[in-house]
Amino acid sequence: MAEALGVTLDYLVKNGEYEQIDSEMLKRLKKVQGLDDENRAHIFATINAFIKAAKLKSIAAL
Repeated sequence: MAEALGVTLDYLVKNGEYEQIDSEMLKRLKKVQGLDDENRAHIFATINAFIKAAKLKSIAAL
C-alpha cells in the first residue's frame, strides 16, 4: 500500500511524522545503515554535533 501511494510505511503508521523526509534522505539513511558500526557511529556523531551547534546558535540569537 505504501509503495502504491508513494510513501513509506512509517509515514502511514506514524501519522505522517516523517513527512519532511524526502526520498533522497531515505536513500542516504539506507546507505548509512549498510556501513560498519564504527563508520556509522562517526556519521551520527557528526550529525549530532551539527544539530547541537544549530540549537545553540538559535538559542544565542534569542
